[in-house]
Amino acid sequence: MNQFRPTGYKSLPEIIKNLLIINALMFFAQNTFGGPTSTFNFEDIFALHAFQSDLFKPWQLITHMFLHGDLGHIFGNMLALWMFGSILENIWGPKQFLLFYFLCGVGAALIHLGILSIELMNATKYYHELITSGATQTDYAIEFMSRYKARVDVATLGASGAVFGILIAFVYLFPNTYIYLYFFIPIKAKWLGILYFSYELFFALRNSAGDNVARWAHVGGAVVGFILVYIWKRNNRRF
Repeated sequence: MNQFRPTGYKSLPEIIKNLLIINALMFFAQNTFGGPTSTFNFEDIFALHAFQSDLFKPWQLITHMFLHGDLGHIFGNMLALWMFGSILENIWGPKQFLLFYFLCGVGAALIHLGILSIELMNATKYYHELITSGATQTDYAIEFMSRYKARVDVATLGASGAVFGILIAFVYLFPNTYIYLYFFIPIKAKWLGILYFSYELFFALRNSAGDNVARWAHVGGAVVGFILVYIWKRNNRRF
């Protein structure tokens, strides 16, 4: 398949519709019941936390996909989910699409947590180096707390990992389909996919201190999505 021709398909298939509704309801609940004075903290319970954090719970590998940071965050993810996911659900059917969505989301989360664990291990190594270098307790405590504790309890949330998997699947299946950036700039899907993935990979490797975007979750979702769609296409699964 090189180009998608949008004829004879549902513009809002069942799984996409329900994902949009659930995400919207969770966003509403976050902003209505989860304020700073609330006794129920949505992010502590449902957002994704590092394995090393006391806040980590296994269900967060899935629940973090239904939380978002702000209106722009949820709007961008849900728009991309509808634009590209609707096409894939029409091709694959609801069960296969839902499986793909969650595998990409969970895979992205595991890759993100793996990279985060490496970063935290390096911080711990730095902590021991400070001790053996003869630094005072205050010196190494301050340095360690700034490098370790600031990272270990940071919450990661959003459907971006799963959405990146969907985007890459669409790019792989329909590389020559035109996508209109900002609704009027045409670009082929393959070039958009390459540019967007390269952008995320560059900033993931750069690892800037002020960057609060989970770049490795984006990269991970794209990688998992590509592997899945490549295997499924080779096996002629719903293609």
